[in-house]
Amino acid sequence: MAVRAIRGATQVDADDRDEVLEATAQLVSAVLERNELASEDLISILFTATPDLTSEFPALAARQLGLGDVPLMCATEIAVPHALPRVLRLMAHVDTPRPRADVQHVYLRGAVALRRDIAQ
Repeated sequence: MAVRAIRGATQVDADDRDEVLEATAQLVSAVLERNELASEDLISILFTATPDLTSEFPALAARQLGLGDVPLMCATEIAVPHALPRVLRLMAHVDTPRPRADVQHVYLRGAVALRRDIAQ
């Protein structure tokens, strides 16, 4: 097994608690599914949100998915003037036999614009 980092992002339409939780749950679920991961494969997940998202901690969505024993942390992205607004990002550190080239990074909704080269 190797430790790999998996990136992902999604965009929400508004700073609404339910929308943040729903979009984050969708993102976490997609990362797990596309990379054929179970919760025991997760080492940790770092979530970030753009400064315009303050209604809820994205990590709560992961907890609600049953990832209660995975270390989770939330942070705020730097406020770059031309950055895409209302974006939630994650970086998951995982144990996986997949080579780095086979890791599936996940960009959903409007966040596809961030990485058109690898978005699926």
